[in-house]
Amino acid sequence: MNMVNLQNTPNVLELMRHHALSRADHEAVTLVQDIENDEAVTLSYRQLDTAARELAGWLQARFSTGERILLLYPVGLDFTVAFMACIYAGMIAVPAPLPGQYRHERHRVKSIAVDAGVSAIFTDQDNLEKVKTWGNEEGLSSCTYLATDQPIESDATWHAPQIDRQTVVLLQYTSGSTGEPKGVMITHQNLLHNVDSYRQALGFDENTRFGGWIPLFHDMGLMAQLLPALFLGSSCVLMTPQAFVLRPYSWLRMIDKHDIHYSAAPNFAFDLCCRRVTDEQLSRLDLSRWAFATNGSEPIQAATLKGFSTRFALAGFNAETLCPCYGMAEATVYVSGYGKRGPLIQNVDLQALANKRFELARDGQPSRQLVSCGVPVGFDVRIVCPSSHVALAADQFGEIWLRSDSVSPGYWHKDAATQATFNLTTADGESGFMRTGDLGVVHEGELYVCGRIKEMLIVRGRNLYPQDIEFELRRHHPELASRLGSAFGVMLEGGEALVVTHEVRGLPNTEKLISLSQAIRGTVMREFGIYAVGVTLLRSGSVRRTTSGKIQRGAMRELFLANELPALYESLDATVQELRLMQAKNGLIAQDLTMAGESA
Repeated sequence: MNMVNLQNTPNVLELMRHHALSRADHEAVTLVQDIENDEAVTLSYRQLDTAARELAGWLQARFSTGERILLLYPVGLDFTVAFMACIYAGMIAVPAPLPGQYRHERHRVKSIAVDAGVSAIFTDQDNLEKVKTWGNEEGLSSCTYLATDQPIESDATWHAPQIDRQTVVLLQYTSGSTGEPKGVMITHQNLLHNVDSYRQALGFDENTRFGGWIPLFHDMGLMAQLLPALFLGSSCVLMTPQAFVLRPYSWLRMIDKHDIHYSAAPNFAFDLCCRRVTDEQLSRLDLSRWAFATNGSEPIQAATLKGFSTRFALAGFNAETLCPCYGMAEATVYVSGYGKRGPLIQNVDLQALANKRFELARDGQPSRQLVSCGVPVGFDVRIVCPSSHVALAADQFGEIWLRSDSVSPGYWHKDAATQATFNLTTADGESGFMRTGDLGVVHEGELYVCGRIKEMLIVRGRNLYPQDIEFELRRHHPELASRLGSAFGVMLEGGEALVVTHEVRGLPNTEKLISLSQAIRGTVMREFGIYAVGVTLLRSGSVRRTTSGKIQRGAMRELFLANELPALYESLDATVQELRLMQAKNGLIAQDLTMAGESA
């Protein structure tokens, strides 16, 4: 089969209709229901096209082109059909997580529905009543609800909508921690250009089999896994995130058993496999055909890459399979990455890093390991001073700015946020850039990312990165290993000061918690030369994360200041206690804190 030229394809609809004719009986998407007992369901390209046209006809008979449809599904074939039906009908898909049991999760999905102004809410039969109940409780009773896995009563005939490469396909809601959710508008051009750029960067093609467990409402699961497979006319094998979390081995077993060449996951997933896949399970794996093990969506830890390569080499895993990548929803998903060469890890001098310079550390000098995210393909990249917008030279850290056909036209109905983020001009007059909010550097042509600008701490004139602090604490204290932490700054009279919140293993007694908090302060002082004004120790599961596993440090700061964290033990300086009281007295802390949005 000759690979389709995505750059010359008019739109996604024509691409999928082409595959329905030329690849009619080829496997398009498979859902693995039980990996050990070979239980799975599959749709061919012909079946996917038929189901999408039927549902699209139903949509066109009831709604106008461009109306928004909220997609609330578990991972599977039903989501895939519904998403394609929106494209076939000329509607705008709005993928979102199923409303969970916690109030902040339910409120977040409501915020997405309201912001997008959705006309209909699609789900499956198993979740329909729960979704309806949630919708009625949240004031969404005027929406049309439909379980799309049931027979549809409609005699409407589907017709191809009037669309082009600039037509918006979906709203990808950001999943971060710094504000109400923002819907990133993704066009046909964005999708086609991004998949093609990603393909060129990593080297996969129409013969590559894709698969994984990332939720399909997340950009990494949808646009860095499912859609590349479908756009290239290949196959994608899916499993649920729940199956992975319960048994990480099942992900690797699926890769082996279903002959998957490409599978992506955040850093924590590779870490989890190292900790929880047993020697006996390892002996039953053959990972030699896994060609693209993409690591992205959250900060990439060099130790994780090394640990995974070493652990699973016994199963035939090749270190060159690891593909560190960088991306975000505002750029569709992919920005930079590489394959077939293995990770490039540099030891950067810690003092130079604090001064925003990239210098390789000499032997014995304090350093931080940074993982290259490769040379961006399909993007113009500038490293810019965040305040002056002056483009910086190589080896200088600044904000990453991007220009590309993959970059979104902006946020849905948020003009101020769009103007602040998109179509910006550097101080020397280069226009059309998007600011990412990420700190990075270009060294010898390769992009290195070291954190979020809003998360960087400046303590007594020194630049500190919370990821470094959290990593060192887990490295030095077994009670914190494999648990989540969030380091952040609070503003006191003398300037910004450090607070550490961290989950602990088990439920230690008070004496042990006191000793641990003192030891944490000692580690921070010894490793970074600063004093932590607050240490809060938490139960497992207390640290807020986005849907992709990123730590929500902004949300954790607000919860800490509002005294709403479920602390096992706290050691706070008097200045921090006074700050809490002042914040509460002045009503500066939002009482209805919700999960919110920055780039995934």
